[in-house]
Amino acid sequence: MKIVTIVGARPQFIKAAVVSRAIATFNERHLRSGRASSKNRVEEILVHTGQHYDECMDRVFFDELEIPKPHYHLGVGSGSHAKQTGRMLEGIEVVLEKEKPHLVLVYGDTNSTLAGALASAKLNIPVAHVEAGLRSYNRKMPEEINRVIADHLSTVLFCPTTEAVRNLAREGIRDGRSAVVKKVGDVMYDSILYYSDLADMKATILRDLGFVCSSDPQSEIRIPQFYLATLHRAENTDDPKRLKSILRALREIGRKIPVILPVHPRTKKVMVSNHLLPKDRGIRLIEPVSYLNMLALEKHASAIFTDSGGVQKEAYWLGVPCITLREETEWVETVRDGWNTLTGADGRRILKAVENLDKKRLRRPSRLFGDGRAGERIVDTLLRREMA
Repeated sequence: MKIVTIVGARPQFIKAAVVSRAIATFNERHLRSGRASSKNRVEEILVHTGQHYDECMDRVFFDELEIPKPHYHLGVGSGSHAKQTGRMLEGIEVVLEKEKPHLVLVYGDTNSTLAGALASAKLNIPVAHVEAGLRSYNRKMPEEINRVIADHLSTVLFCPTTEAVRNLAREGIRDGRSAVVKKVGDVMYDSILYYSDLADMKATILRDLGFVCSSDPQSEIRIPQFYLATLHRAENTDDPKRLKSILRALREIGRKIPVILPVHPRTKKVMVSNHLLPKDRGIRLIEPVSYLNMLALEKHASAIFTDSGGVQKEAYWLGVPCITLREETEWVETVRDGWNTLTGADGRRILKAVENLDKKRLRRPSRLFGDGRAGERIVDTLLRREMA
């Protein structure tokens, strides 16, 4: 069975690493058993669109997560949604016509996902969507458009939660003849379980920032308090008023406890052009960090401010309170369990959420997102479908 996997952005590298590892495990198991053949072996062709091309958000992830080097790198780079997606469509179509895969695997909600699903559907190649069924019900978000279209073009839909399965059912997409809909759990939870201990051993970010002096990962030295923030959504970065409001609130918070902000290249560009770069030490801007360093920051943060879907979940799994700088979230489970608070870009609501952190009665994070075997279930489902 030949699969073409299409990725282009940081969260997709993390998700694809889980499934690629599950594919490798399956192939190795069959090789050892002596039952390896072209029929029960999975060949994965990795296509990187180049949507994320900054080294801190690209190559370092492939190296650190031990993802095989992409077979194809389209080098699309930045541009408007139309230009970027159009260039991806052209490049992906060439690859698919050459490789003739049995199926195309796409992840999440990026322009790479949209282009991969569209190109495949036009060529009548089945599409499998990992992280299907998520909905914010905000059609102003480019990500919402991408995920809705990808779901409706897919023949295999892998849902991380029960809520995601219900969302698809409301739109007429159910497990049956025309589509395979499976709740498999969240591949990012697989990743957290796999890499969390490695982050403790290998991450250097706390030492680099001066929070710990010892080079011993088992050191009992107490890490000072800090908050962690991430900002990249267009609704926040492309609106100077919203961005200014968020940064003003973070500066106020940073007067008591420092806020660490690994700044996304696009966010930094907007900050510079609108003269919004923080001048005090309340907010510490740093370059984008590797996955292991990000896990280390998340694990030790007093709380996390973010507009990222992935970071919301990671905060939940690591038991760190999260303040989401959006009006809605696809991950409603994290809000229901009390670990996530939605504030939008309103500075007063952000400050109020921080004041209420100590008052929250938090339940232990549940296993709503699976048991860490989502990658294995995805590979098993694809093989069963192929052999049917």
